[in-house]
Amino acid sequence: MEIGELIGAGRTADVFVLDDDRVVRRYRDGEDATGEAVVMAYLAEHGYPVPTVWPGAAADELVMQRLSGPTMREALVAGMLSGEQAGELLADLLLRLHAIPPRAGADPAHRIVHLDLHPENVFLTPDGPVVIDWATAQEGPPGLDTAMAALILAQVALTMPAAAGIARTVLPSLVRRLGGTDGMLLPEARARRAANPTLTQEEIAALDEAVALILAAGADAHDGVLQ
Repeated sequence: MEIGELIGAGRTADVFVLDDDRVVRRYRDGEDATGEAVVMAYLAEHGYPVPTVWPGAAADELVMQRLSGPTMREALVAGMLSGEQAGELLADLLLRLHAIPPRAGADPAHRIVHLDLHPENVFLTPDGPVVIDWATAQEGPPGLDTAMAALILAQVALTMPAAAGIARTVLPSLVRRLGGTDGMLLPEARARRAANPTLTQEEIAALDEAVALILAAGADAHDGVLQ
């Protein structure tokens, strides 16, 4: 398999062009992508918007459909999408995901959870939004997934000045669309983020303030319902 140019780089993997229709995502540490491909294929069977996947040449490679259109982050920066719209779309994608029955879990309350759903992991294609980067997906409580999405946005709002303004508009919209924070497993999400080896010390130090920011957004959403 001949690899083309590098077109994307995350904290743990790089994305290269294969041809006009396909890309390959390769993990730098040799992580096995087989489980990720299985989850994506299962979600596609249930109508959830994920890229088409094909077997890679190695276990640490994931060959995927090449998507057209901007990421949600790019659309926000360009003013093509408002923070309100982005928050609602993220919430709707989470709710759609959690409506799909679990693949193999014994707990009927569990669902497939993405655990890293944020504006850089949503492509806005001509056919609608498509969710990428399922490396952290597993079966678990939906409240952990919603809490993780909110916590990632809150951390960006506090630690990334270039994107902070956008994150501060997306976060309250996400929380409102989800009906507030009552169902979020914020302590569990905080512990998971704190244990993430790819985070900076600044990001970890901001976790308590990030949780407070989410709770404030939840209080605002509750007050809005009561008014």
